[in-house]
Amino acid sequence: MAIRPMAIVFVLCIFVLLNASDARLLGNKTMSKEKVMRRYLVENGLGLTPPMGWNSWNHFGCDVNENIVRETADAMVSSGLSNLGYQYLNLDDCWAELNRDSEGNMVPNAATFPSGMKALADYVHSKGLKLGIYSDAGTLTCSKRMPGSLGHEQQDAKTFASWEIDYLKYDNCENNGISVKERYPPMSEALLKSGRQIFLSMCEWGWEDPATWAKSVGNSWRTTGDIEDNWNSMTSIADSNDRWASYAGPGGWNDPDMLEVGNGGMSTEEYRSHFSIWALAKAPLLVGCDIRAMDSTTYELISNSEVIAVNQDRLGVQGKKVKSNNDLEVWAGPLSENKVALILWNRSSSKATVTASWCDIGLKPEAIVDARDLWEHSTQPSISSQISAELDSHACKMYILTPTS
Repeated sequence: MAIRPMAIVFVLCIFVLLNASDARLLGNKTMSKEKVMRRYLVENGLGLTPPMGWNSWNHFGCDVNENIVRETADAMVSSGLSNLGYQYLNLDDCWAELNRDSEGNMVPNAATFPSGMKALADYVHSKGLKLGIYSDAGTLTCSKRMPGSLGHEQQDAKTFASWEIDYLKYDNCENNGISVKERYPPMSEALLKSGRQIFLSMCEWGWEDPATWAKSVGNSWRTTGDIEDNWNSMTSIADSNDRWASYAGPGGWNDPDMLEVGNGGMSTEEYRSHFSIWALAKAPLLVGCDIRAMDSTTYELISNSEVIAVNQDRLGVQGKKVKSNNDLEVWAGPLSENKVALILWNRSSSKATVTASWCDIGLKPEAIVDARDLWEHSTQPSISSQISAELDSHACKMYILTPTS
């Protein structure tokens, strides 16, 4: 498939800005432009911004069925989340029968998906949304309740395309000890040949540092193990993902796993920090709660259009931790139009003041900025040299800084 022209512009911007060592490749006449672009953008042309949507696993586990998916599609539209960019409804493990049919095809579970996947895709598409599915680069999935795609990549890719699937989460269980670098490219190639654009989400848990090589294979790659719905898990995963910030960009994103917002294991301020950091880090924003029954607080968090805009900013540069002192942290990253996204984060156990100076976040010392508070929806004009906030334990402030001089 042809690479979209805008994708080339976006990716080359990131290429030059974030990978100085790799940027020297552009001057290497032995490497063709085609090879450079193949390295930095998988050929399906998808993922120019991080994907947004919903995944069934964090809340439902294996207890998912077609009615839940249809009702979730309805809720995605009626709540207005679809208008904010949430478009993928992704099934996780346990949707298929354990055994393939007589022709070797994967078969939807007769009890939980009796209408079949094509009918479900048609319903989801009728709502203006996209349907995602799950498989595994091994012999079985992680639940061991359905077959994996190892050795069946071409057949399964054709099956998914015939069902009009839009997204594949590709897991890493029962892998026979074979390197992910051998097991994941065959599915990538099969999807490219399937006749349908299908986003490839590589879920190999960061085992073989996929950030360093996977941009030519998939549209996103897990950099960590599975998230759990608690503060320690969320913060440790944020830190683990942060080290790979320079590798993310349009066409391929670091994935610190799905959102836990609304599942009940963290406080409101902790969930606010979770959503803010994921947005700044250009992580996929895949809601993991039951959006059919979410409360107003959960909706307020995941529907913040100003925070979402940071995640979807066209420059596509992953923000990162730039300062840490006794669990008082500053995270920041550049945005388009010379703006800067900033998070002041108090990870300590007591109230504290967190300060970011302009030198911490890449602004010129003489810069004067307007600071837009993305959670308070208010603007502080004409700030110079630094910005501070007194924060409760585990709370954050998130800003967009716009230079005015």
